[in-house]
Amino acid sequence: MSLAACGNGDKTGESQNGTSGSQTESDVLAGNQTGSGAGDQASGGAGDQSGSSSGSGNVEQGGSGAGNGHNYEEGWTEEMAGIKAAILEQAGDNYFPDMALLPDMLEAQFGITADMYDDYFAEMPMISANVDTLLIIKAKDGKVEDVEAALEAYRDVQINGAMQYPKNIGVVQGSRIETIGNYVCFSQLGGDTMDLMESGDEAVILHCQELNDLVIGIIRQNVE
Repeated sequence: MSLAACGNGDKTGESQNGTSGSQTESDVLAGNQTGSGAGDQASGGAGDQSGSSSGSGNVEQGGSGAGNGHNYEEGWTEEMAGIKAAILEQAGDNYFPDMALLPDMLEAQFGITADMYDDYFAEMPMISANVDTLLIIKAKDGKVEDVEAALEAYRDVQINGAMQYPKNIGVVQGSRIETIGNYVCFSQLGGDTMDLMESGDEAVILHCQELNDLVIGIIRQNVE
């Protein structure tokens, strides 16, 4: 079983790889680990259409439309953009996700299909060495449990089945899934935890849990 993920102190100055490769044993020993299984954060994959997102960072390749008729290539809906702004106001530099996922990449990465939601927000890092991720899925009536199951499966792979950089252990271990009415949230955030690593995994996990609690609280304030 692989270690799960921890903070992302190397957010800037890194180059983006098109796809995450599989690891050899020597890669792992050398410390050159990339995610595997359902946790691979590839910027290629299902679809090669690139676009730009207003107010939501760089947009991941993939189809831009969803069942609700919104073109996510143009940015998040007003509701989701407002939630992100509230999160950034309080989390600040500890919010690392900088790449928006379009609907077909949301399906490819998390197994969440367009018929499961009325709206969504999903951002991950452009750099595969980082794992900070935030999803807010506004599930359709009767689809909440399906969305929860998809996110639980993804989280399980990250914790138990994916090879991770040692610095990412606390981020994955401290991740959280929370359901607020029809909104199902997956918060796997840590920000810059490099200094905390000197105090051990437990200190990093606690920091990540506190950041996730903060973000979930902000979401709750905006959707209830």
